Amino acid sequence: MIGRFKCGNDIFYGEISGSLVQAKGGAESRTFKLSQLEILSPTVPSKIICIGLNYHDHAVELNMKVQNEPIIFIKPPSAAVGHEDRIIYPKSSQQVDHEAELAVVIGKKCKNISAEQANDVIAGYTCFNDVTARDLQQRDGQWTRAKSFDTFAPIGPFIALPGEFDPKNASIKCRVNGEVRQDSNTSNLIFDIPHLVEFISNIMTLELGDVIATGTPPGVGELHRCDVVEVEIEGIGILRNEVV
Repeated sequence: MIGRFKCGNDIFYGEISGSLVQAKGGAESRTFKLSQLEILSPTVPSKIICIGLNYHDHAVELNMKVQNEPIIFIKPPSAAVGHEDRIIYPKSSQQVDHEAELAVVIGKKCKNISAEQANDVIAGYTCFNDVTARDLQQRDGQWTRAKSFDTFAPIGPFIALPGEFDPKNASIKCRVNGEVRQDSNTSNLIFDIPHLVEFISNIMTLELGDVIATGTPPGVGELHRCDVVEVEIEGIGILRNEVV
């Protein structure tokens, strides 16, 4: 498991081992207590590519037909925040929703990658919350404004490396103030991760650190100011953010 941290003015990546963090890079080996560090978003993406309607149980919930191809949209990098950062409720919206998701972090610049090659370009996996101004999404008829507010892409807390995590079979949950709102498993994904990497990389170049958010399971619901929302994925951890 690796993360991105801040200590004073120093920002660095580190390998997590229990309550300790071993800093990566630099001439000197440095070890910190996790409690000493500020946890940052584990990646700084050039873009965040999101997938719509990608869980079988979510399609059943919405009584919607499964598409033949993934539906994709993009969030800007300015939307990204980390674990324990605040989600800012925009003045222009009256309904902001949570969407718990498994995210894939790209490990190298790539284009036209086949599904069979996908694992070669994946750095790891993390938790993601596709925060959405639902009323604006419905009003606009397209998704850019509703998905793109600053702080609408919480990512973290850490990146589970490919050998540490099975993306094909992991519990995914969302809790709001301790109440379970979403509860599913990544085995319910319609388009699996290798398929998504192939599909997206045949459209656009993927850069080091880019994020693919793989879609949300059923149970999407509303957030209010002062709510604490948690996305938990088995084998990765808990991404926690307060709405303000």
